[in-house]
Amino acid sequence: MKVTILQPIQQLMQRGNVTGGHWLIECNMETRRYPEPLMGWTASSDTLNQIKLNFKTLEEAKAFAERKGWEYSIEAARERIVKPRTYIDNFKTRGDKE
Repeated sequence: MKVTILQPIQQLMQRGNVTGGHWLIECNMETRRYPEPLMGWTASSDTLNQIKLNFKTLEEAKAFAERKGWEYSIEAARERIVKPRTYIDNFKTRGDKE
């Protein structure tokens, strides 16, 4: 089974470092998704893509994947760039308006 080990980025509505710093193992999709004929919902015959495992460190995640015999790839952590803004920036004009 192929899995991806990644460090998820914080969402915009989350603040602080409480939710950050953990690593995640996600199973790669082995089959493609398709619309279910009865309700039209998106379905898949592979239920492993619903599983997400959390770990405190990258080493723990790697050790777990190796112990299970899974083939894994590591996705580099993406840094979120925050541009500091002030309240007055909401009222500045942008571009050439005449």
